[in-house]
Amino acid sequence: MKKTIGVLSLQGAFAEHIQMVQRLGAIGIEIRKKSDLPAHHLDGIILPGGESTVMGKLLHELDIFDDLQQLIKEGMPVMGTCAGMILLAKSINNDSKVHLGTMDIEVRRNAYGRQLGSFSIRGEFGDMKDVPMVFIRAPYIAQASKDVEVLAKVDNHIVAAKQGNMVVTSFHPELTSDTNVHSFFLDMVYRVK
Repeated sequence: MKKTIGVLSLQGAFAEHIQMVQRLGAIGIEIRKKSDLPAHHLDGIILPGGESTVMGKLLHELDIFDDLQQLIKEGMPVMGTCAGMILLAKSINNDSKVHLGTMDIEVRRNAYGRQLGSFSIRGEFGDMKDVPMVFIRAPYIAQASKDVEVLAKVDNHIVAAKQGNMVVTSFHPELTSDTNVHSFFLDMVYRVK
């Protein structure tokens, strides 16, 4: 049976995430308002890149924040990329604002600098090799609790990790043609009973 993945569609490359999960045989839908969360019987959620401060503000203004946080706390599989990773972090070491705060990581915003600090490399993600990674004004994980599994590092900085039902990346897997990261997430979704 096809799984339904909701992609937070307030800003960022949400359309590319939807296309990616559809390429992998799942149903991708946009989450734009509170009624999009429970009404579609979601099996997983993707929090895309964008501007984390704006996204956090919109989650409150659109009254999505509490429902989204509760779904994640109850075990809904979630993938956060770039700003999505910042939304999930329990602390941000260069910002006093915490958003959903569900993952035991401390994130450094804009760790690689502004737009000019953007770059692309290939690296290991979990046990997969040669995975393309596109970094755009990217954060990285400065610290992670012992319950967090490190999936990828670049220059000795953690750029992908997993904890329970949550997986995060500093980079944008949706901006490449490679499906490895989304496949990893969908495997998590299919393992949920």
